[in-house]
Amino acid sequence: MEQESSGSLISVIITLLILVTPLFFAWLSKRKRIKVEAELEEARQALADKAELVSSLQRQHASLQEKYAPITDMEAHVQHLLSESEKTAVSRISEGESALEKAQKEANELANSSRLQADRVINEARMRVQEINAESNELNTKANQKLKDAKEKAHSLTEEAHVEANRIIELAQAQAQEVAGAAYDAKQKADSYASTIKAMKNTIEGYKDDYIIPNHSVLDDLAEEFSFKQAGEQLKQVRKRMREMVKHGHAGDCDYVEPHRRTYAIHFAVDAFNGKVDSALAKVKHDNYGKIKQEIIDAFALVNHNGAPFKNARINQSFLDTRQEELKWAVSTHELRQIELAEQREIKQQIREEEKARKEIEKAIKEAEKEERILQKALEKARAELASANEEQRMEFEAQLADLESKLVEAEERGQRALSMAQQTRRGHVYVISNIGSFGDNVFKIGMTRRLEPLDRVKELGDASVPFSFDIHAMIYSEDAPTLEKELHRRFERESVNKINPRKEFFKTSLAEIRQVVEQQNLSDVHWTMKAEAAEYRESLAIEKAQQEHNVA
Repeated sequence: MEQESSGSLISVIITLLILVTPLFFAWLSKRKRIKVEAELEEARQALADKAELVSSLQRQHASLQEKYAPITDMEAHVQHLLSESEKTAVSRISEGESALEKAQKEANELANSSRLQADRVINEARMRVQEINAESNELNTKANQKLKDAKEKAHSLTEEAHVEANRIIELAQAQAQEVAGAAYDAKQKADSYASTIKAMKNTIEGYKDDYIIPNHSVLDDLAEEFSFKQAGEQLKQVRKRMREMVKHGHAGDCDYVEPHRRTYAIHFAVDAFNGKVDSALAKVKHDNYGKIKQEIIDAFALVNHNGAPFKNARINQSFLDTRQEELKWAVSTHELRQIELAEQREIKQQIREEEKARKEIEKAIKEAEKEERILQKALEKARAELASANEEQRMEFEAQLADLESKLVEAEERGQRALSMAQQTRRGHVYVISNIGSFGDNVFKIGMTRRLEPLDRVKELGDASVPFSFDIHAMIYSEDAPTLEKELHRRFERESVNKINPRKEFFKTSLAEIRQVVEQQNLSDVHWTMKAEAAEYRESLAIEKAQQEHNVA
């Protein structure tokens, strides 16, 4: 039964398929046809659009041809001109080539001619150079010969001068010997022994303080404007002269007749003397001029004494004088160098002081401007409040307004003063101060500052470098402070505490004398404090006294 049911079902399905399949294919064919027709319609429409576009372009082309016909004609004309130009260019090129060939020929001829002329000029120049070189060589030879002759003459004159000097000395000694006889020999020996004994004593015991001569004294004979560089040049010249004396045998002498032994003995004495002198000169300091000078004199005495067994091998007096002159210029160079360094330090200090003053003034100007702006705003506010105030409030606001106006005037004056000091660089204050605890009574420092607050400068001076603060006796404002300071320094130059470096600005005098000189400058509004408070110093003395009394008790 089941097999029969399955077979009938299959038969039904096959029958349905036979019936449905033609219908499906008919539907599918119709759908495809509709799609093809639609695509065909779109193609026709597109073809029509393109035909219309072509027609439009043709119309535009015709219009453009009509519009640009002159340009087309011009192109033809230009083509004709180009053709004509090419023909003309070919003709011109041919002519140019002919002209170029001709020009090259002329140039070659000119070059050959110029080369011949140049060769001739070069040969003449070479001959002239040879002539000039020959003349130059001749002049050099003559100049060298003149220089050689001058050197020989100078050497000969120097030799003659030394010989003449020695002859005069020997003659003087002979005359002294003839006049004084044995007494002269005894005097010479006594002087020699005395100098030798003194030199030995100094060598053994040291020079101590017996030969103190201020180094600064060597500058007394020099001009004020004499510089360190000039002193250095003088030192070089003296040392050159000293070497020349050694080289030519004028530094020492000896009684040996045999040249070799004589030369050896002189060199021995000169080397010994120069060794001692060089060692002494190497120790030049700020305060030992007298000691070194005596060391050189002692070296001269000892070397001459020790040279006696070698046929009186000795150092000449002229060589001793030269080396002492060398000492003088060495000390002068050292002292002038110290002075220049001190001046440079002072200039740097002055620059720093000026920079501080400038910054202080700029700060004061800015602060004054700021204060003016604040006061102006406060004034505007006060005026506005005054305008709207009632009768009872009016008096209070008027008083406040008057106070603000007064403060504004003061701020403007401070600003103007700071601006004026900034514009005029010579305005400033000259101060007179003392420090009894540090320097004693009647010692005053007279200095100058351009600070807007000059007391700041005095406070700086009383820093850790001194044990007590300075007392201010006068703070003198001046339109030309540097000139006033310089005049006071000049008037009290003799009272300067530091005679070597007066730039220290300390003077030992009375305050009354300083006040009298200042009053002669016709300055107004100068307040003086004649008694020094010296509070720290006096309190320190009181404490020290109390401690001593306590210890005694």
